Amino acid sequence: MFNKFLRENKIAAAILTVFRLYLGYTWFTAGLGKLTGGFDASGYLGNAVANPVKGPDGSMVYGWYANFLESFALPNIELFNVLVPWGETLIGLGLLLGCLTTAAIFFGLVMNFSFFLAGTVSHNPTDIFLGFIILTAGFNAGRFGLDRWVVPFIRKTVLKGNATKQHA
Repeated sequence: MFNKFLRENKIAAAILTVFRLYLGYTWFTAGLGKLTGGFDASGYLGNAVANPVKGPDGSMVYGWYANFLESFALPNIELFNVLVPWGETLIGLGLLLGCLTTAAIFFGLVMNFSFFLAGTVSHNPTDIFLGFIILTAGFNAGRFGLDRWVVPFIRKTVLKGNATKQHA
């Protein structure tokens, strides 16, 4: 019942628009600040590796993530120095415009969980909560945005070609 409300109701679409605009603004400003102010993730990632999230017993909780950061992210820091600010900016832009909202919020959640696994709490729990509501709502979250035209266009042009190939 709640899912149906989130996915189909116009009042829900209006509420989702407020959530979407809030998250879009936070993502966009964070990304734009990194793009214009210079950004280097090496200190953050190095600190996440040196001080991993620990449980009550003092043992590492997400050892696999610390290993990923140490063995992949840090050696490829130039890639992450590009992906993080551009990712944040594009996620924010997608959410602000309501364009490819579901994809934008999915990647926003991936980044939120990445920050969370690295030990940053900040506003991540709120962002994750609102992000899952938007993700659950699907198309309705972008109803009052560009998705109103973009999603039907994609369904009509891009996905139509795939449906024809599957039936052949």
